[in-house]
Amino acid sequence: MKKLAMMLMAVLTAGMVCGQEPVITFDRTTHDFGKINEADGRVTTVFTFKNEGMSALVLSNVRASCGCTTPKWTKEPVEPGQEGQITVTYNPNGRPGHFQKTITVTSNAKETTTKLFIKGEVIPKTVKPVDNFPVKMGKLSLAKNLVDFGNVKKGAQAQLTLAYANQKDSAFTLECRSTADYLIAVPAITAQTSMEIQPQQKGDIQLLLNADLCSVYGPVEVTVYMIINGEKDKEKAITIKANIVEDFSQMSQQEMDAAPILSIQEDIDLGTFAQGKKARANLQLSNAGTNPLLIRRILNTNKGVTITPVKSIRSGKKGNCHVTLPTDEKGTFIEPVTVITNDPKNAVKQVMIRWTVE
Repeated sequence: MKKLAMMLMAVLTAGMVCGQEPVITFDRTTHDFGKINEADGRVTTVFTFKNEGMSALVLSNVRASCGCTTPKWTKEPVEPGQEGQITVTYNPNGRPGHFQKTITVTSNAKETTTKLFIKGEVIPKTVKPVDNFPVKMGKLSLAKNLVDFGNVKKGAQAQLTLAYANQKDSAFTLECRSTADYLIAVPAITAQTSMEIQPQQKGDIQLLLNADLCSVYGPVEVTVYMIINGEKDKEKAITIKANIVEDFSQMSQQEMDAAPILSIQEDIDLGTFAQGKKARANLQLSNAGTNPLLIRRILNTNKGVTITPVKSIRSGKKGNCHVTLPTDEKGTFIEPVTVITNDPKNAVKQVMIRWTVE
């Protein structure tokens, strides 16, 4: 009887503690801006939340999935029954077309993580003839300073062009110098490494990407310097982006049946760590397929988080990727992590890791 009474008391106490937790609710979790004009600049919306729990609610972090989205939020504790706000601003400049962005809200509520979403369509600016070459680099004018190849299969080659013009009254020599051996840029279709650009002359810079020479999978970024009259200036450069992907299109059915299979949780709690102390943890992967699972790359956006991937995992085995976490600030933190493998059905997998600093 005494043991039964103690058990009942423990259950009642746990229920009271749980009932005293803050509870966060939002007026909505998605906002559709609809069609917005790029020329009109930034747009803003406000998400209102309420604490429907029994103790103070504190938002420890609000993080957007893209640098084009900026959140601001109520930093003070929100008492039971009171409201707070998260103001989200989106910058459409240079981003025509449809968009959808995620804002991850972390708090001390019973449900520690909530996701908010904004979406819409950016109507691009009207391009005037004078604006065809808006990027000015001294005597050189370019159509843009960012070129994205998109997905390029490993082992393949891709080619794009970037329009240029000499809108000045004097000639100059132009050479394009790449920071990566897998990306070649030349200012003429004749593949000359350097050429003289005459006044009012227009043309195309040829950009050739050889993915077979690229040592990594996933997103890559290369800088190409515009060497004008033999002078290199770090301000006179363009950025080339690409996403190197594995080509599974030639695999036979037998090869697909024997392919590796990545197994990983989508939401991983790495534990609790003391503030200011070294924090190390393991991100566990496993292979549910037959052939070895090769970990091509693991990506994350937080520079304070370092992840050292295991190279390969045999059939039916597990492997640990070593993770180092920042502990400068207290709170619960969530970071999206992208795992790239040779699993043909799940080559790119995004998971969320979380950790707490006390």
